[in-house]
Amino acid sequence: MERENRRYSSANRRRKKRRKYRVQPRAFIFAAVMLLLIVGVVFLATSLIGGKRIRNPFRGIGMKEGTIIEYNMPSNVMAAGTPEEWLTLEAAQKGKVDPHISIIMVGDMLMHLNVTKSGFMDEAGTQKNYDHIFADIKDEVEAADIAIVNQEIMMGGEDLGYSGYPMFNTADELATSIHDAGFNVVLHATNHTMDKWKVGLLHTMEVWKQFPDIKVLGINETAEAQDEIYVYEKDGMKIALLNYTYGLNGMPMPDDMPFAVNLIEEGLMDRNIKKAHEVADFVVVLIHWGNEYQTYASDNQKMWCKWFLDRDVDLIIGAHPHVIQPVEWYENEETGHKMLVYYSLGNFITGTRATKPGTGEQVVGGMAKVELTRDDSGKVVIESYGVEPTIAHIDVNGGYGKIYTKFLKNYTEEDARNNILSYNDSLFSLQMCKDLCKKVWGDLYTEE
Repeated sequence: MERENRRYSSANRRRKKRRKYRVQPRAFIFAAVMLLLIVGVVFLATSLIGGKRIRNPFRGIGMKEGTIIEYNMPSNVMAAGTPEEWLTLEAAQKGKVDPHISIIMVGDMLMHLNVTKSGFMDEAGTQKNYDHIFADIKDEVEAADIAIVNQEIMMGGEDLGYSGYPMFNTADELATSIHDAGFNVVLHATNHTMDKWKVGLLHTMEVWKQFPDIKVLGINETAEAQDEIYVYEKDGMKIALLNYTYGLNGMPMPDDMPFAVNLIEEGLMDRNIKKAHEVADFVVVLIHWGNEYQTYASDNQKMWCKWFLDRDVDLIIGAHPHVIQPVEWYENEETGHKMLVYYSLGNFITGTRATKPGTGEQVVGGMAKVELTRDDSGKVVIESYGVEPTIAHIDVNGGYGKIYTKFLKNYTEEDARNNILSYNDSLFSLQMCKDLCKKVWGDLYTEE
């Protein structure tokens, strides 16, 4: 018994000794966390006070060995302590933003009756939608700062009856799809503006009032409106946009609205351009001109180009010929001023079932693309420019959504076979469309 008591006492002493020197888990975790926090605070304070470079402490985890995260803190940031100093600093930083404005424009929205009916969601046309026309190009349109469409045809109202050539009238619902596609500038100075007389003009104006974020150019409710200059502003750059047409197909201007449509008249244009230079840094003329179905610029177009060049216009984008025409630079030899001209972007959408055999000219269009910036002197200039070919597809099957436009780069051999033109012209093909682009635009167009 005595031996057993000694064994028990000895074991008990060993257990007490182990408890005395055991580190409790909770205490160990708390101590480790506190140590890490202290090291982190010391590391951060030392880095910010003693130098401008912070080395990533986890550089060996998921990163190349030796990778360094650079942080160069501007001295004026450290010095800006009051609200007034922060405002001054913010203004200075804004001035360092790289200024940039992108402009895109597509050609003629030639709404033949079959194009209008392609938006009928039921046989009676009680519901209409035209989103299909723009589905393939929508992303590019939405990405642009200034997105322009030449709306050739008026939306005169259903009561006047929908119609095609020669006196066009299309559906109000087209305006919704133009808006939803991302366009923010609509051109209405065309030779078809008075096709449905004053009543159609006024109805069109009312339709566009539903979309205050879209600027409609070329038509005016008042004389004062005709002298107003639309200016788009971004990054401190101001871009003036002007729109004119050569005529109205012989239709008269309303007697009480002689200002209703902007015509190519020297007095009006000279007055507008002078004012545009006063309020903007860059002047764009969007013009309805030229000879229909002619893939080169006319003498009249070139004459007006020289007239605009003398008035320091910076960019001209043309419409009306229903076929594509070249892109060309003009330069004033005396002043050195340069002006870029897109003579014609052709048709963006059309319902025509016939074209010059072996050309496909009326279904090939283009999206003008222009990038603006400021040069070292502070002048707004064209940084880059180009053109993206489009194809107006008229599907042989017909019906809702079967007339639409695609970028040529997205157009396939199967699309070409299903285009109704391939049934009317045995020579029509995808390659024919590419050849036309190369012929007219030269090196500006590449198949890639």
